Amino acid sequence: MKKIEAIIRISRFEEVSEALHEVGIDFFTYWDVTGVGNEKSGAIYRATVYETRYIPRRIISFVCRDQFAEAAVNAIVRSAKTGELGDGKIFISTVDDSVRIRTGEAGPESLYIKD
Repeated sequence: MKKIEAIIRISRFEEVSEALHEVGIDFFTYWDVTGVGNEKSGAIYRATVYETRYIPRRIISFVCRDQFAEAAVNAIVRSAKTGELGDGKIFISTVDDSVRIRTGEAGPESLYIKD
């Protein structure tokens, strides 16, 4: 099993969500965060300078079976990419085990509801 965490632009969230659903990732967790990155410019709006060094982003996190990991990562890259600085990062790590609390099922089978 793989845990995939992607930090993306908030404006690309809907596209990423749809792309993940298309490749079979139907459940994920997300939250809004603020980070500091390489973007060092300021924005001017109505004669007021706003600091854009602190960058609002969204983190998407999910665990999937190994065979879905590559398709999920490709879907995120394809849908989140703008080609500009600050598109985000994806982190992939190995998960040793998982347990469904309701049933006690362990391993990859605990990730999906059986029909």
